[in-house]
Amino acid sequence: MIEALLVIVVMGVVGYLIVKNYNPTFVLISAGLILLACATLLGHALYPEGEGTGFALFDIFLSFKDAIISQIGGAGLVVMILFGYSGYMNHIGANQKAVNVLVKPIMKIKSKALFVPIVFLLGNLMSLVVPSASSLAVILMAILYPLLQGIGISSMTAAAVIAMTATIMPTPLGADNVIAAEVLNYNLLDYVIWHAKISIPVLLILAVVHYFWQKHCDKTEGEAAFVKVDTSNLSEVEEAKVPTFYALLPLLPLVMIIGVGIASMVTNEISMDIFVLTVISFFIVVVIETIRHKSLKLSQEAAVEMFKGMGQGFSQVVLLVVGGVLVTTAIQNLGVIDSLMSMVENTSAAGIVTSLIFSGGTTIFGVLAGGGLSMFYATIELLPDIAARAGIDGILIALPMQMIANLARTISPVAAVMMIVSSSVGVSPMKLLKRTSVPTIVGIILVVVLSIIILPY
Repeated sequence: MIEALLVIVVMGVVGYLIVKNYNPTFVLISAGLILLACATLLGHALYPEGEGTGFALFDIFLSFKDAIISQIGGAGLVVMILFGYSGYMNHIGANQKAVNVLVKPIMKIKSKALFVPIVFLLGNLMSLVVPSASSLAVILMAILYPLLQGIGISSMTAAAVIAMTATIMPTPLGADNVIAAEVLNYNLLDYVIWHAKISIPVLLILAVVHYFWQKHCDKTEGEAAFVKVDTSNLSEVEEAKVPTFYALLPLLPLVMIIGVGIASMVTNEISMDIFVLTVISFFIVVVIETIRHKSLKLSQEAAVEMFKGMGQGFSQVVLLVVGGVLVTTAIQNLGVIDSLMSMVENTSAAGIVTSLIFSGGTTIFGVLAGGGLSMFYATIELLPDIAARAGIDGILIALPMQMIANLARTISPVAAVMMIVSSSVGVSPMKLLKRTSVPTIVGIILVVVLSIIILPY
């Protein structure tokens, strides 16, 4: 079947280019347009008669326009506002203050054995305010690394734990959760609750696994585990010169979302709109900033960072999803999905098989590309139809795939966070990979098993 061959070739090229660090957004959009052009040339109409532009070539780019509109009109707008709010919090020093406040309790811990699991769990909690794994690693290497070394924890143990601090936190502020809930037609809080039922047990188990694995590695490596590092070379993170209560501001949208979500369970008169609640949070902070600076001009100059961050969300996530939508649309028009699903439908346990296939594909892609979120965003639009054909709820495919996409970066030597941490310590990414591999693989296995056991079919 020529359509299936075309999809395999184009997607193979996409995978190769992403692994080679080409921009995944541009690669996916280009691939989508190419596959749409192929569908048109093979006689597959992109629009019903009378609904397109009247010219097949223009219909290809009309699909591009429709994909952008569909994303901005839905989950994409929420992703943009969340990116904007995070950028604004970073600009006014609230994110840094939150990290500093969270780190202070660690300094009071006397037991050396408790440091590894506590730092791992606390680091994941910090990812709520600093969602970028690379950015969080830079901050923690500056703040926590010298502290961990000072109390006698080996350099490699400290580096491994810091590298794995941004993994699978359940939060309605996560772009991947927002998009998945929208596509699967789930209430966001309901989706996050299912996420938490899997991710929280996994994180707790991983904290224990980390402790025993790092202890084992320290024992086998001996003095080699204590790498001599000049901590003066680490990027210094200045103490945020803002009031202590600013540490709560990055979590203000989360507090409002949970509050309104609880209220909506009690009464049907209030509905939760994340965009609206985040905008309200934004203006509350603008008022606080105006009072602190005693200047509306200064506060509004900082507030512009909100809109810059929205643009970053559009370019980094929304357009990536648009590229995935184009690829999905083309594959569906080519009839490849129908052919694949007819094969799956005839197998026993079709739902579990489908979930395992997508989970395995995400793991492989994540190792090669340094993370699997681009694959997750590219395929999310396919999942409702595939799940329906397999006779399962789409969450059984999407949630393990999403979590593995976040976990896989720490078993990839080309992941940005692995390169940042390993270069800071002065070791090769492969040496750091030994320290993160076992906890990550255990995490992936736990995610798959718990998903099959817990998630609805």
